[in-house]
Amino acid sequence: MSRSHPHPIQLQSMGPQDALATLPPPPLPPQPAVQNPSSHPWASQCGPPPWGLSCLLALQHILVLASLLCVSHLLLLQNLPQGELSYSPAQLLASSLFSCGVSTTLQIWIGSRLPLVQAPSLEFLVPALVLTSQKLPLAIRTPGNSSLVLRLCGGPGCHGLAPRNTSLREVSGAVVVSGVLQGTLGLLGSPGRLFSHCGPLVLAPSLVVAGFSAHREVSLFCSTHWGLALLLILVMVICSQHLGSCQLPRCPWRPASASSPHTHIPVFRLLSVLIPVACVWIISALLGLSVIPPELSASPRAPWVWLPHPGEWDWPLLTPRAVAAGISMALAASTSSLGCYALCGRLLQLPSPPPHACNRGLSLEGLGSVLAGLLGSPLGTASSFPNVGTVSLIQAGSRRVAHLVGLLCVGLGLSPRLAQLLTTIPLPVLGGVLGVTQAVVLSTGFSSFHLADIDSGRNVFIVGFSVFMALLLPRWLQEAPVLSTGWSPLDVLLHSLLTEPIFLAGLLGFLLENTIPGTRLERGLGQGLPSPFSTQEARVPQKSREKAAKEYQLPFPTPNWSPCIPQPLRCLCPLPEDPRNEEGGACEPGETADLLLGFGEQCPESSRELRSQ
Repeated sequence: MSRSHPHPIQLQSMGPQDALATLPPPPLPPQPAVQNPSSHPWASQCGPPPWGLSCLLALQHILVLASLLCVSHLLLLQNLPQGELSYSPAQLLASSLFSCGVSTTLQIWIGSRLPLVQAPSLEFLVPALVLTSQKLPLAIRTPGNSSLVLRLCGGPGCHGLAPRNTSLREVSGAVVVSGVLQGTLGLLGSPGRLFSHCGPLVLAPSLVVAGFSAHREVSLFCSTHWGLALLLILVMVICSQHLGSCQLPRCPWRPASASSPHTHIPVFRLLSVLIPVACVWIISALLGLSVIPPELSASPRAPWVWLPHPGEWDWPLLTPRAVAAGISMALAASTSSLGCYALCGRLLQLPSPPPHACNRGLSLEGLGSVLAGLLGSPLGTASSFPNVGTVSLIQAGSRRVAHLVGLLCVGLGLSPRLAQLLTTIPLPVLGGVLGVTQAVVLSTGFSSFHLADIDSGRNVFIVGFSVFMALLLPRWLQEAPVLSTGWSPLDVLLHSLLTEPIFLAGLLGFLLENTIPGTRLERGLGQGLPSPFSTQEARVPQKSREKAAKEYQLPFPTPNWSPCIPQPLRCLCPLPEDPRNEEGGACEPGETADLLLGFGEQCPESSRELRSQ
């Protein structure tokens, strides 16, 4: 094994070869001390990652996705009455995987173009739990009166009076409503306009709260066996941090080249999720410690091959309560996804996403949620914070890997019996994976505060108030649910929105940031750069920013089509009048398919230092 070079590597788009290259380094003064190599992103000069390693990285993201799927489906199924589900849980899991795969593929192809994995985020779970936990009103005949009055069902057997799958159908209806609303907002260009007013003091509190938002679910899974959970976390920390700079020689599947005879790969850091999960999974199987909940246990009814299609079990149920829950889902998922876009772009050292990329991304996420709801899934699709945390943990991201994740999800969605294999992973292992990736998201949120003047009293108040109230209100409503307006849909809407921590943090931060007076430098917006993390972007040369901005463009040229694009849809495309696009020109088809992770020839020393503030 060898140690990686102490200098970071600057990445630059090469052109139609879908690769990244290093810039020729200018002369540098001698370094007085060797920097920690594990703190720098790693890549090599030419080409996308080889297919073998790409498949391993995709499988790694599937394991992270499995933790979210099992958390959301297990909590939702436990909240349903006995006998409510009339079909196999494996088919429910397969339908979610299928919609996630389709949404991920569309997102990378014509969406935000970032290597983001789409998953049923916890922002869909909270309104779904609120919707299924509130008792439905039933028509009861009052003695001595021929009229019908609506009363809340209070008896223990009231759930049995309703048809089977009614609760899930209503939740699926809420998912469809959220998808339609999210897609409409994206087509109208609202996310892009709002995102331009979200500085570091809006996005950073949202990331901090996003990291905290899953702590109860993580503790629930880890508590099934704390020994396995702690062992997994320990191995993940050792692989990603202590052994992160250790590199292995060239992999045997890559043919030798005369120009690159000594390429090394940091395998422990790149596979810092897959290796620990495999080790602990094997240990738990040998010791007989596997924990599989009965709600997700294997069922002989699960078919090997199955084609998901709308209306197979029943069509989504649209009620006023479902519409209210869908509005809450759309607002919370949009807030979470915008934070994911900013975080992923920053991790890949790209400028903040332009408005057209945000609009396209949310529009396609809405389309994915509509598909999920029509397929009977109780949860929609949104950009996954844990998978973005995985990109930060392994310090590598690639569109090829994300495309493979989408294809694997579609393949698992076509086979419920194979999708059932994900539930055989011990719950403490899934909880440990989710805990480490969420911790990385939390830390990136804290590291973003330096982009603004954190010593300012104004900024200290905005940060503290946004984070504290976003964590306080959901806990208060859980301990003392006092919201009762007399109209059930309004109760569902208010209860859902006030128990969404990410939405509350984003809303409070946005309102305070844009209403409390402050200078642009104090707010971290820089000079003439009204975009998130623009202080960081101001340090990047203009030419590099223009090159990187092309990563967000569509894979086909749009300026020639601009006269044919309807006016309402022009917010989805970078038009020639876009200042970002004037000098750089249109993006050629197939350009820069991979953002960071490239393998091939050995890289020369880099000229850019990684910002460590």
